[in-house]
Amino acid sequence: MAANVYASATDGGSGGEPAQTRSGTGVRTAGATIDCPDVGSRLTSVPEQARTEVDKELALLDEQIAKAYQRLSESAQQIQQDSGFADNAIMNPLKEKRGATLERIAIAIDRVGDRPEGLDALAACTVRDSGNQAPEQGEGQDGSGEEQPGQEQDQGGQEQGNGQGQGQGNNGGQAGNGPVAADFADITSVQPNVNSPRQQGNASRGTFATSCGVNENGLFNSDNIIAAPGVTNGAHHFHDYVGNQANNAFASDQDLANAGTSCDDQGDKSSYYWPVLRVQNGTQEQDANSPGGGIEGNAGAIVTPKQVTLDFVGNPRDKVTAMPRLLRIITGDAKAFVNGTANANASWSCTGFEDRQLKDKYPLCPKGSDVVRSFKFQSCWDGRNIDSANHRTHVAFADASGACPSGFRPIPQLVQRIVYDVDAPSLKDGGRTTPLFAVDSFPEQLHKPVTDHGDFINVFDEDLMGEMVDCINDGRKCGAGAEAEPGEKPGEKPSQEPGAGEEPSEEPTKTPEAPQEQPTRTPDAPKDGNAGGKPGDTGNDGKDEASNPPATDKPAPEPEPSDSPADETEAYATPSAKSGEQGGSKDGTGEDSDGLGQSQAVGTATSAAATPAAPPRTEPQAVGSGNLADTGAQLWPAAAGAVLVLAGFVVLRRARRS
Repeated sequence: MAANVYASATDGGSGGEPAQTRSGTGVRTAGATIDCPDVGSRLTSVPEQARTEVDKELALLDEQIAKAYQRLSESAQQIQQDSGFADNAIMNPLKEKRGATLERIAIAIDRVGDRPEGLDALAACTVRDSGNQAPEQGEGQDGSGEEQPGQEQDQGGQEQGNGQGQGQGNNGGQAGNGPVAADFADITSVQPNVNSPRQQGNASRGTFATSCGVNENGLFNSDNIIAAPGVTNGAHHFHDYVGNQANNAFASDQDLANAGTSCDDQGDKSSYYWPVLRVQNGTQEQDANSPGGGIEGNAGAIVTPKQVTLDFVGNPRDKVTAMPRLLRIITGDAKAFVNGTANANASWSCTGFEDRQLKDKYPLCPKGSDVVRSFKFQSCWDGRNIDSANHRTHVAFADASGACPSGFRPIPQLVQRIVYDVDAPSLKDGGRTTPLFAVDSFPEQLHKPVTDHGDFINVFDEDLMGEMVDCINDGRKCGAGAEAEPGEKPGEKPSQEPGAGEEPSEEPTKTPEAPQEQPTRTPDAPKDGNAGGKPGDTGNDGKDEASNPPATDKPAPEPEPSDSPADETEAYATPSAKSGEQGGSKDGTGEDSDGLGQSQAVGTATSAAATPAAPPRTEPQAVGSGNLADTGAQLWPAAAGAVLVLAGFVVLRRARRS
């Protein structure tokens, strides 16, 4: 079966070219991948005394899969010649190695607790179609015969000059294991899909922003201190790090506490990290010939973010409590391509289009618009543990209304937004004209966008954490990364806005001016309002900027929240016709309060519905009566009559005296 899947997935390429081509990294393009049960996610209860040993064995399972995938990718010829090669030489040995490792995990747990049952059933893996195989001749990039989003771009056929022939008809990326054209989608073809929960009376509406740079220090490694402590290359892909400067697989809690930080506020020594983004342009990075880098299919130039914003926001129902020091949170799933999307949690979009979020595609952004990558971390804590055996069960997501699960309490929610200045790749020629881009991943995960993930370790000073909680619960905008609204000072409580159940102000409704993103700017938009995928498309039926009402500095009164969750999409995210503008509510940093197009904590929930008109008021007489000359023309008869009446009184009085 493995031979049939692998052979069919790699048989033939576009125009009759072989689908598997050797890249400079030694990895062959393949249309198959290895699917193994994720043992770590199923070990929800491991005694504390056994965790160190179990974590190392789990990391060994990942290493075994990576090596088996590499062997599979390089064995196309043998597999096609011998139908039993994949099973005999790759899959059966992998099963045996996994079985031995799983037994060691069971023994380690059994020493200090109850032996887990059923681990041996998780040893077997399968070879399955990756979806990365080449299209048949004459077909589109997804095999449908139709052009995919982004294929309308200029295709000059120009080689990148890296000698690796990106794509080579199979569209397998520089290192041969992704991405492919089907991993991208034109953001302008995506419908707005952002909703936000309605805030209630006890909501914590503030935001605390910390500023920690964009990893201009160039701090990278392929470790993962949360999931694989004490294991070099535990992640099998490179991470960007901001904040704590001591993060590696061997850093102790004391090392983290004593380390320097890239954050402006030195009281924040937290570690924020995520897989690097690479442009697959043939550049040989520092890890080109290393595990975690080129050897495992993570190739190309590492892109330094243009902007990183780190906001902590509140809960739409309740006040938040402080995070415990050294709390660890992983959001997203690095193995979501084979595990399924239950834990997937990254979002992709473009500046100017952030009301449209993609979960399983990279965005093709219009010219001048930047790629935006966002994470909303878990915002509920069990009140006891700073970590758990599977690194998930000690924290949880709030439900659609903002309620935490039973036994959990709201904590400040980290919202991370990363902006990149990368061009939309040319998909028709497999990235030859404009190179493909992708996040680093485990080799068998094929750089799929759904595998994106972020990691956080809280190393805030306790006093600063207390300030954060007070700020968020008081509804203020605070922190080293915060920017005050016009007329406000950082840390001040914003002017009271009408919340759920409150009447809107009686002042005339005015359209608020959308604040500029800082420092990222979106492109100057065309003024024809077309839907053809240009930046700044407003859906304004072809009307240009002049058709929009003039903006003012005064925000509109907030409408009464709708009872329908579908109506509670955030108004800010609708692309504006002005460069870099997005209408609606922003927090004091100039960014969305949640980075994903959802305003969970700052101010009250906004609605995409039209703002209700202000109650009718009695206007001054001159209003609506024309200009001053018109008003004078209407008053002179009354003045003449008054003069005549006075003259009559004078005559009458003289007559009486006489």
